[in-house]
Amino acid sequence: MFDLDKWQEVLHTLRRNKLRTLMTALGVMWGIFMLVLMLGFGNGLERGVMKNMVGFVSNSVYVWGQRTSKPYKGLAPGRSIRFTTRDIAAIENGVSGIWALAPRNQLGGWRDGNNVTYGQKTGNFGVMGDYPALLHIENMDILAGRFINDADMEGKRKVTVIGQHVKEVLFGAEDPIGKYVKIRGAFFRVVGVHRSNQPGQQGDRANSTLYVPFSTFQVAFNNGQRVGWFAIAALPEVSGEQLEREIRRTLAANHWVHPDDGQAIGSYNAAEKFGRMQNLFRGIRFFIWFVSLATLMAGALGVSNIMLISVKERTREIGVRKAIGATPASIVMMVLQESVVLTALAGYLGLFVGVVTLELVGSLVRGTSGPLAAPEIDFGVALVAGGILMVIGLVAGIAPARHAATIRPVVALRTE
Repeated sequence: MFDLDKWQEVLHTLRRNKLRTLMTALGVMWGIFMLVLMLGFGNGLERGVMKNMVGFVSNSVYVWGQRTSKPYKGLAPGRSIRFTTRDIAAIENGVSGIWALAPRNQLGGWRDGNNVTYGQKTGNFGVMGDYPALLHIENMDILAGRFINDADMEGKRKVTVIGQHVKEVLFGAEDPIGKYVKIRGAFFRVVGVHRSNQPGQQGDRANSTLYVPFSTFQVAFNNGQRVGWFAIAALPEVSGEQLEREIRRTLAANHWVHPDDGQAIGSYNAAEKFGRMQNLFRGIRFFIWFVSLATLMAGALGVSNIMLISVKERTREIGVRKAIGATPASIVMMVLQESVVLTALAGYLGLFVGVVTLELVGSLVRGTSGPLAAPEIDFGVALVAGGILMVIGLVAGIAPARHAATIRPVVALRTE
């Protein structure tokens, strides 16, 4: 049952030496405060970095041609590797574990735009030739209409899916579905509007892009059989690293590239990137917990020391308690209770200050496009921190409690 007198006695003991209690409590408070702060900022940094990769499927691979660096089968180094539609069949037949394959072409250079006209309005936008499978590889939302489909590919239809920014510039509030835009003298019917989920400049570039069927792109812009690069997604049970190795090996054989030439074919493995990031943040979390727990243990040592001092100062009092019938167990519980109360009050104050600090920083960070998202701490972590506080309070009080239990009443009563 709740014993008010006992709790009043505990608080009176802690107030007896306010400065000493305050300095000891600061050690525990600082440990919890740093734990909350570092975990919160660690979570914010992790979510901010992952947010910059949100536009990519985690098991996707991108492959493009570069220049050879080694001679092979009588061919000199320095050759440019240019992919063609022949490579599509080579990948489909020679690589297993593919969920989605999307050969891609771009009109103009990587950062070049193209004049796109609707009525009297003209804008400079990117134009891509793509397969329907791209929708499974790059994370985008279809805001209106649809994406490119197989019928568009087979019929080489002059249709396009425009980005959200393209729609705003050329059409404003007008519904673009069914309207025609002109790209390099060719008219394309708008069948959909998309919005990229990628952040920052990548998202802005994607939202300023028009997608046309790959087969139509080849004919309308005299692209022949060229393929700019490949975007591929692996099946869930296939690792991105395995898929990347097989694709590079297949394309190298198709273009007579030396097996050890690592420069001829470039690639980007989103799965490897995700894995590295996850391992990095696992290491950061381990470091945060290690440093914070070490700080908390230092605070617990301070609590243990102050409780020992308190026991020594109250030796006569403890002797009187024992002389009038107090059991060793009751003395132990008294000291442990004081230790837990001191640790809990200091720890939960540190937890409160840490959460308030995270909220203040989060209000400043929200809405920005930097690498740091709003720092926050999970409720489960807060519960774990509370449990750790209780354990630390008990551990810190064990030695003083045992010492108090061994005090003999006769000796204690003689103490001045």
